[in-house]
Amino acid sequence: MGKNDNAETDRVKAKSKQKVKDKAKRKSKKDSQLVLRLDKEERDAFVELCKDLDTSAAREIRRFIRGFMKEHEEE
Repeated sequence: MGKNDNAETDRVKAKSKQKVKDKAKRKSKKDSQLVLRLDKEERDAFVELCKDLDTSAAREIRRFIRGFMKEHEEE
């Protein structure tokens, strides 16, 4: 293993550690809930679709909220 290989390995490890820190930081910000009422069949279908797409309902709702807010932010 040469110097370049070691440098690349170190770079990958550092990047991985940063991703873990970033993810922990994002998780720590989630300290609030939004409660909404919707039809059980609609909710179940949404949750099932999210599972089929390998995501979570909460993640998709958060993504929607962020996109909606960005779309409507004042310029």
